[in-house]
Amino acid sequence: MKRPLGAQISHMLRDRGVDVIFGIPGVHNQEMYRGIEEAGITHVLARHEQGAGFMADGYARATGKPGVAYVITGPGLCNIMTPMGQAYSDSVPMLVLSSCLDETQARRGQLHQMKDQRAAAETVADWSCQANSAAAAYGLVERAFEEFALSRPRPKHIQVPIAQLEADAEPAPFPNQDGLRTQSAALDVAPVLSLLNISKRPLFILGGGARSNLWRQILTQLGAACITSYAGRGVTGVGYPLDFGAVLARPGSADLVASADLVVAIGTELAEVDLWRKALGPVPNLVRVDLDPEVLSDHHRAAVKLQADAESFARALWAATQEAKPATGWQPDEVAAARARWRAEVDAERPGIVPVADALRAAMPADTMIYSDMTQFAYAAKEVWDMAYPHHWHHPTGFGTLGYALPAAIGGAVARRGKPTAVIAGDYGFHYTMQELGVAVELGLSLPIIVWDNGKLKEIEDSMVGSQIAPNAVVARNPDFCKLAEAFGALSAAPETLQQMQQAVRAAFDAPVPTLIHVTPDIL
Repeated sequence: MKRPLGAQISHMLRDRGVDVIFGIPGVHNQEMYRGIEEAGITHVLARHEQGAGFMADGYARATGKPGVAYVITGPGLCNIMTPMGQAYSDSVPMLVLSSCLDETQARRGQLHQMKDQRAAAETVADWSCQANSAAAAYGLVERAFEEFALSRPRPKHIQVPIAQLEADAEPAPFPNQDGLRTQSAALDVAPVLSLLNISKRPLFILGGGARSNLWRQILTQLGAACITSYAGRGVTGVGYPLDFGAVLARPGSADLVASADLVVAIGTELAEVDLWRKALGPVPNLVRVDLDPEVLSDHHRAAVKLQADAESFARALWAATQEAKPATGWQPDEVAAARARWRAEVDAERPGIVPVADALRAAMPADTMIYSDMTQFAYAAKEVWDMAYPHHWHHPTGFGTLGYALPAAIGGAVARRGKPTAVIAGDYGFHYTMQELGVAVELGLSLPIIVWDNGKLKEIEDSMVGSQIAPNAVVARNPDFCKLAEAFGALSAAPETLQQMQQAVRAAFDAPVPTLIHVTPDIL
């Protein structure tokens, strides 16, 4: 049947596996809402488009499926551009669909008018395109999903003129046959295998793109040590004796890298936000495995470069190393001593956080999916908190946006109904998106929200003091966070001891609504 294009788009998305859309309706994009319920899609109404974008991001990270958001022309699109930038830097599949004005060159003064909103969105997206016909809209949606499956996942933006959304259109074509990604084979891993065969101290660096459950078996078979990026934590589980942890950002990790005779980096950019230094360190042999050619051509200048997805590479490498003799250059005592030294450094740099993080970890189920914000608590915890499962701690690493944790966790909790999800936010960053508490209450999410309140922008204050700048703009008046949560209909707790905090966290996972848990440094 013919129906307005806006409705047909929702049906097309449903045919491609979309079951949740995050967004805010308006007079410009209301036709996109005509088909949502009819198609059987759940819509989550955010309180701000920034929240909708982070929810889509959190949903995508929890499921591996694209997160989808609907927004209006102009300010709606501008508001979601920050989450799009975050999704771009952290390789998150997100599809943003917006309305746009039919004519902007010959008319001025229209509602929500921008000079060029498509170009604005393109600055934070993989691509941003306008669909001037139903066929174009369908083709762009198809292209987006194909690229999500086959290439490095990043946000896409499609805008459709209002008149096109309102115009009747034929249904979208049925989903096409999924594209098949090229798989690594024995021949592809041969250059890496030849280096591994002569290596005595092989070191693997596993990033967020290292998606395989074979890495622990591979490392054990090879006698290889490993370091993970923040996004790669949990890929080997807990307790692998040659796992140095998420310590790439520790200055001493450069010496560790230099002590290896082979470094194999899988699914990591080795970017500034991974290393916090310009170079990885002096590496005799560096192997890079990544889906993105741009990563392979960067300044680290690897000796061996393979364009491949980590899963197929891991399978091929595992098959090729079944008869390999483990290297003997690494010893568990060496790894344990380094981990203890770096843990002490973290505790000294940000005093008081490590014991609170330890207590929180003990109170949470091992399969809890955590969404953290830009806060000192998360910066320290990520270095000392071992994860039992991969891709279970999500942080706005690249773009570094404040306000990420709460809405992203809402998206994750929607995707993981019945499974534990938690929020870790700082007091200042929580201000950015605290209005999304209303969404979490409406949805009845059993969500512990830990707000670490040190009463200031402490990380910025420390940086200013270190640079001999008077820290005169780092303190903001906070509300009574517990009363604020209760005003939204959430529960709250203000524990005075670590034991009370643990009790509050455990109770929050079983509560019918979210629980804000207000924690200050005085808890120690």
